[in-house]
Amino acid sequence: MMRNLVVLNGSSHPQLGESICKRLGTTPGKVTLKKFANQETNIEIGESVRGAEVFIVQSGCGNVNDNFMELLILIAACRTASANKITAVIPSFPYARQPGATDRKTGTTLSRLDADSVDRYKGMYNGQLPLTPELEHIDPTKAGPVPVPLKLALKKQTKSTASVAEEVPQSSAQSQSQEDGLNSSPAKAVPRNIQSKTESIPSLDGAKDAVTRISTISISQSNIVVTPLTVPKEKTISTHLVFPTPGTTTVSAAAAESNGYKHWTARSGTLIANLLVTAGADHVITMDLHDPQFQGFFDIPVDNLYSQPLILKHIKENIPNYASAVIVSPDAGGAKRATQIADKLNMDFALIHKDRRIKVPTRSMSNIGTLTATGGSHFVSDMMIVGHVRNRVCILIDDLADTSITITQAAKILKEHGATKIYAIITHAIMSGDAIDRINDSPIDEVIVSNTIPQDDHIKRCPKIKVFDVAPLLAEAIRRIHNGESISFLFEKDVA
Repeated sequence: MMRNLVVLNGSSHPQLGESICKRLGTTPGKVTLKKFANQETNIEIGESVRGAEVFIVQSGCGNVNDNFMELLILIAACRTASANKITAVIPSFPYARQPGATDRKTGTTLSRLDADSVDRYKGMYNGQLPLTPELEHIDPTKAGPVPVPLKLALKKQTKSTASVAEEVPQSSAQSQSQEDGLNSSPAKAVPRNIQSKTESIPSLDGAKDAVTRISTISISQSNIVVTPLTVPKEKTISTHLVFPTPGTTTVSAAAAESNGYKHWTARSGTLIANLLVTAGADHVITMDLHDPQFQGFFDIPVDNLYSQPLILKHIKENIPNYASAVIVSPDAGGAKRATQIADKLNMDFALIHKDRRIKVPTRSMSNIGTLTATGGSHFVSDMMIVGHVRNRVCILIDDLADTSITITQAAKILKEHGATKIYAIITHAIMSGDAIDRINDSPIDEVIVSNTIPQDDHIKRCPKIKVFDVAPLLAEAIRRIHNGESISFLFEKDVA
């Protein structure tokens, strides 16, 4: 029995919290979690936590936003109740990744829509992909001076910067002499030096032809202004369809995807870290962050535990003749993680490499999951293997599987190149949408996942899924933190 220690379990994964408490030899703290009629979260702590070290177990799964808000309220409640130290145990950390497949460089974001939402968004923008607003064509006879920043105007001038430097001091000196009263006669108006320039405006939808604009640079005492003169070439806006409608046509979006404008994307890492700290968290424990640099958003200690010892143990005990198998990373991002496992087990390593070369018909959002010939096309990733897998057992290693597209495509490539058996080991198996169906239809023989996310429903739907328990690792980390012992020891020796 550990003294002055309280473990509170959230509603996202109560089974994992109970397993941790059992491993620690304690009982879960008393807490009431419920919602009001309007779905607001209500929490009541049923025991005293004054002066205690509190560990709150809440994984980022299920209804992520509600569960995260519940975690924040739990932390705030313990802080209000005078807890000595509050540690948030988040096995699967939410908002730790920003998917790159859901945005286009043309300035819009493509969301993962469910079937019920497709009809609601189908009529937006008349089924067309909205582009960033294009530069307007201004009538030179009616247009006035358009002020632009000094640095931008000087940068885009075709004439040398030395010529600009000669003209600006002249006007500045004249202004200074007038202020000092050195010239008693009325100041003469300084003539405005007019210089013409031609600038090329890049096409926002990736077209090869750019808009050409001829304008004048007027250098005055106050600033530099640009006055458009003519726009000799018309700009064509892309009609690439997101939600194709009958009777409409599309044009190729390949150029837009490769050379178009890249919009601003919200990065939520700082916000999530600030929310946890503001709520009152003193410490965070998580596992296999999708991006380890995410720890830099926090001003409090963050222990990013690795599932590697448990994966090594499972491979040794459950995969026959593992020494002759090949560790495979399904993408370049996970290469470091996979090579570490291959080195520890003295196994060969292979990598699935993506190369953007193939042009395919555009995906119709009116029929999600299928490719329809809507008249347009775009580039997709061509996947190739770096390494030898023919007539060998392959073990795919990945930290996260959401839609499972990457892992199943990698398995297909391995099978086509002669792999005899394919295992997939995943730390955080979210399995959203039809991910389970993809795995069932894939050549993967066995999928080994951790229980950082509840897997009971996934196991019922997919007999290929096997689970390894991370509760011993988390419990040992909690015990060591509570006793002030080293955490690095967990990665030097396998946890029993």
